Amino acid sequence: MIRTVIIGASGRMGRSLIRLLPQFDSLKLTAAIVGAGSLALGRDAGELAGRTPLDVFVSCELEPALSGAQLAIDFSHPAVSARNLAACLAAGVPLLIGTTGISDGVQAQFAAAARRIPLLVAANTSRGLNVLLELARGAAAALPDSYDIEVLETHHRSKIDAPSGSALALAAAVAEARGLAAETVRAQARLGLTGPRPPGQIGFAVVRGGDVIGEHEVLFLGSGERLRLAHSVTDRAVFARGALEAGLWLAGQPAGRYRMGQAFIS
Repeated sequence: MIRTVIIGASGRMGRSLIRLLPQFDSLKLTAAIVGAGSLALGRDAGELAGRTPLDVFVSCELEPALSGAQLAIDFSHPAVSARNLAACLAAGVPLLIGTTGISDGVQAQFAAAARRIPLLVAANTSRGLNVLLELARGAAAALPDSYDIEVLETHHRSKIDAPSGSALALAAAVAEARGLAAETVRAQARLGLTGPRPPGQIGFAVVRGGDVIGEHEVLFLGSGERLRLAHSVTDRAVFARGALEAGLWLAGQPAGRYRMGQAFIS
């Protein structure tokens, strides 16, 4: 049994992870962590997630919870990502981070941390989306630079960031495959007389509305043909299931920085 700590246990993803844990016989929840001011403190983690009691009570003390742990999964808040990373590093616990919006300062710490623990940082934890990332990476490497690349994404009306983290990850993957820095070739808005499309540009189109969970598409537009790679989510549980599958894989890896796709395509 892999002793597992869920960080951000009271959030939508944290509760979903706890609900799905019974489907993974090799994972055992040993701690459920929330912020110090959370109303969930002291509650049974199973009841909090809408399932039978687990005799694991929600706590805000991460460091003691990591003693003897073999895996930590963090879907908390970017403001505490650095602290959570440092705690897992000190305890030598493999860490999967699904929190988005992490600052550049914390991003810079990942390489150093990965020299000592297995570390996986994911913008999206669904199996299908991460297979799409690998397919898009391979297509960008295989097709000549004359194929223009566009990333399209659609999300529900309440989503507050644009483009989505997954769309940015797709752009980074195809840019890397072409030997480019994504931030230098992204076109995140087009309006008015923009002129001809610059060579090498990676464009974005963003749609917001309704209750769409998430749709992403990568277009490779050549002369005389188009390649379309797409992924849609119809059930939010895929994110929790993918995180648990990847976490189970990550717990058995040596120290290093990993991608979600490696857990599914290795």
